[in-house]
Formats: sequence, C-alpha cells, structure tokens
Amino acid sequence: MTSPIDIEGGGTPVVVDGAPGPGTKPEAAELVGRSPGQLMWMRFKRDRTGVISAYVVGFFFLVGLLAPLISKLYGKDPYTVYADERPDLFDSAGVPIQPNGGISSDFWFGLEPGNGYDVFTKLVYGIRTSLMISVAVTLATVLTGILLGVAAGYLGGRTDFLISRVIDFLLAFPAQLFFIASMPVVVSLFVSPRDETPTYVRVVALIAVQWVLGWMSLARILRGTSLALREREFIEAAKVSGATPGRIIRKEILPNVVTPILVQATYMLPGFVTAEAGLSFLGVGIVEPTPDWGQMFSKASTELVMQNDITYMFFPGISMIIFIVAFNLLGDSVRDAFDPKTAR
Repeated sequence: MTSPIDIEGGGTPVVVDGAPGPGTKPEAAELVGRSPGQLMWMRFKRDRTGVISAYVVGFFFLVGLLAPLISKLYGKDPYTVYADERPDLFDSAGVPIQPNGGISSDFWFGLEPGNGYDVFTKLVYGIRTSLMISVAVTLATVLTGILLGVAAGYLGGRTDFLISRVIDFLLAFPAQLFFIASMPVVVSLFVSPRDETPTYVRVVALIAVQWVLGWMSLARILRGTSLALREREFIEAAKVSGATPGRIIRKEILPNVVTPILVQATYMLPGFVTAEAGLSFLGVGIVEPTPDWGQMFSKASTELVMQNDITYMFFPGISMIIFIVAFNLLGDSVRDAFDPKTAR
C-alpha cells in the first residue's frame, strides 16, 4: 500500500512507490521538456516589438499576394490611363485638377500626373512586384550560401581554398555599380537591343544580377560556423560510425546552422528590396507600365510630379520606410530569440 509520508517539521508530502500524495501540486508531478525551437518561439512571443513587426511584414506580403483581389474589389487596375479615359479630371498639362493629386472617394491615393494611373492600385501591384523579386533573390542567395559556405567549412582543403578565393574576388566588386552596369548586359543576352524588352526578362535579369553578388556574406558566416562544428565531438562520433560527408552535413551540420541562416535571411531581404527599387529608380530595372516600388520613386522625382503633386511621393515612400523598419526590427527580434543570453 502506498501512502505519502509527512516529514516532521516540513509538512511536504513525499511520494512512496511512485504515487503522488494528495498535497502534491500537479505541475510538480510531471516535468515537460521543451525543444530549442519551442524555447525560441516562447522568447519571440514575449518580444512585443518583434510580434508587431511580424504582423506588419505579414500585412505587406498579404497585400502583395492579394493584389489582384484588392484591385477587383476596388474596381480599378494599375494599367488604365485615366488621362485618356477621363480627361475631365486633368488639366492641359496632365495634372489632376483636384488638390493633392486628385485624392477622392473614387481614387483613394489620387492619380499619377501625366498618364493618370491610379496610385492605390499601382502601389499595391508595386509591392507585389518588388517583394516577388526580392523573395526570389533571397531564396537563391540563401541556397547558394548554404551550399558553398557549409561545403567550404566542412570539407576544407582545396575546396575551402577555391570557394574562399571566389568569395574574396566577388566581394571586391562594388555591388551597386556592378548592378547598374551589368543589367543592360544581362538583358541583351535574352533580347536584341532593337526589340522591346519583355517584363519577365527584366525580372530574370534583376534576380540573376543581385544573386551573383548577394550570397557571399552568408557563405562566409556559414563557413566559419562549419569550421568550428567539424571539430566537435558529435561530428567525430559520426565519422567513426562510418557516416558519409554528405550525411554528416545533412544530419549534423545543417541543423546547427539554422540560426545564422534565419537571422541573415531577415536582414538580406529588405536589403534586396531597396536594391531592386534603386535599380528601377535609375531606369535599369522595372519600367512602365509595370508597377514597381522603385519605378514609382522614379516617377515622383520627375519635374512634372515634383512641381504639381508633392503628395505622390508620400504613399510609396512611407510604405517602404514602414516595411524596411519592420523587417529590420523583426530580424533583431529573431536574433534575440535564438540567443538566450541577449537581454534588451
């Protein structure tokens, strides 16, 4: 027969033969362990700034994904030239007659001077275009950084030497100047200079150009992490057990480099957003009539818009600032959540 024994002076029931006494608290009877991922998630949820930033970033991605539905519900699209469809809304110079760019219940963010595109739908589709390109570049650079960085760090020797020299060589290039100079060259590989360049070719060229000079920083970080990991006891144990290098990389190395991969990815994506917008602003990225964040900045910098509608810059400018700041704060929160020693 099992029964709790009350130790004199303590009053705490002691479990005999594995049966908890009547005074034992339920949570003390069973200890539940948590994985590193669960602990990270708990720390992240306690970070109010990170949670709010995640909601903001999610909102922008949701807007991009639902752009066609938003446009349908709104009743307008970013390609209609309202300067031709409704000339009564514009003066002889193509500037909206109503103040603040023609903002009204029909046109929530107004009309673009010149062609008269609807600014709201153009911004929604511009977010879609910029995020689509930036996500594709981020995925390509992360996969390349993982492949080359982990291979260089774990395999070492000649492999490490060759990959490291390639990284050093590419890091010597001035990224922005390379982007600007190489975009026309890459586009000319697909389309003759005499022909009009399709939008998909410009998209592919933007992804390729940014990918070429975008993966080295992550690869360097993963190389250093892999160099440290390959000397650990569990890696030596895996070698002794007869595991192949490929299996060791998949099962032992990669699970231990998830943290730097996620943290770096959250910093890389907003960087690619601004780089893509910069290329479109300079006229070597996405061009009209395809909506794009950077292309809207380019339009806002023209003399016609600057002199007649200073509110046009407000909507793409504020939206990009909010997105970049939120994504950077999200990156900080993810880093802090993975590092239990970090305290704000």
